[in-house]
Amino acid sequence: MQEKLRKFRKECILFLEHAPTITGGINYNPENLLVKPEFLESMGIQIHWTQRGGDFTAHEPGQLVLYSHVDLKKRNFSIRFYLENLLRSVIDSVRSTWDLQLISDSDSPGLYLESNPSQKICSIGVNFKSFFTSHGIAFNLSNDLKTFRCINPCGRNWTNMTSIKDLGLDFGLHKRDELISCLKKNLCSFLEPINVSSS
Repeated sequence: MQEKLRKFRKECILFLEHAPTITGGINYNPENLLVKPEFLESMGIQIHWTQRGGDFTAHEPGQLVLYSHVDLKKRNFSIRFYLENLLRSVIDSVRSTWDLQLISDSDSPGLYLESNPSQKICSIGVNFKSFFTSHGIAFNLSNDLKTFRCINPCGRNWTNMTSIKDLGLDFGLHKRDELISCLKKNLCSFLEPINVSSS
């Protein structure tokens, strides 16, 4: 679907959740996949190879995934401007929803707890082919993080991953909806007009 959106340069933002899945980006290191594909299959975990940036990451029920399809050429956006504003939108939304402060790390893309920078709560992997973005971010909300045990996510130990649930914060449906509402508002502040949908 993402290639079709790029072909017709159709902009949209999608909010989704995935079944247990591991994806490898264009910079994946085989050593960071800690189990054999046969084991993943026996556990009902899918594995896919993607054209996003980065190494291995995991998706699970309870994790909020945001796919952002934006025509940088039409909007006259630089890649840096887009990424900075995408991450800022997430940082501001999480602070508004839980009063939780996140920080970015230019050496290891993603978002981390300001109070404990070794703890990662949000992964990012974006493709910029033909100046049209695809893929996006994955925010750990109430997922159990078990799928991460099969990989070194983005080259780090899986124990460095955390979630809103692990932090003992409210992860109920109303909080998920509040986060999505804040994300829509913050994303549209620099992307409007754009179609936004969630499932």
